[in-house]
Amino acid sequence: MATRYTVSRRIDAPPEKVWALLTDASSYGRWNPAVVSIEGKIATGETVSLVSIANPKRTFRLHVTEMTAPTRMVWRDGMPLGLFTGERTYRVEPREGVTHFEMTEAYTGLLAGVFTKAIPDLTESFHLFADSLKAAAEAGGPSAHVDSRSS
Repeated sequence: MATRYTVSRRIDAPPEKVWALLTDASSYGRWNPAVVSIEGKIATGETVSLVSIANPKRTFRLHVTEMTAPTRMVWRDGMPLGLFTGERTYRVEPREGVTHFEMTEAYTGLLAGVFTKAIPDLTESFHLFADSLKAAAEAGGPSAHVDSRSS
């Protein structure tokens, strides 16, 4: 059985603007309060070191396994032999003049039941991420600041 978190938002901005925010690690600190820190290049084959508000004492080393600009990106981490895998998928789709954004994280593998008990609930941080992405994209791009009081 897989544990899964999903969030989606309708964003009144072009997919390319949403994609630019998602793939520019250096801009995350300006728009994304769900991420404490992020280091590395967001590109296929690269590794990103990420600290999230969901677990600020742990640094996740995530492998960027897929990027299809400006529509799909996948980050993955886990154990050898598929014993435990965490996979986050970002989808950015144009729909009726706006952008549909979806982010899903799924945990699978033989040991998923054991490891997911130690993973905090990501629901709140997922909503914060999606709301902040929406606000930044609609405000004008990567340099836009998000007012944490707005939702």
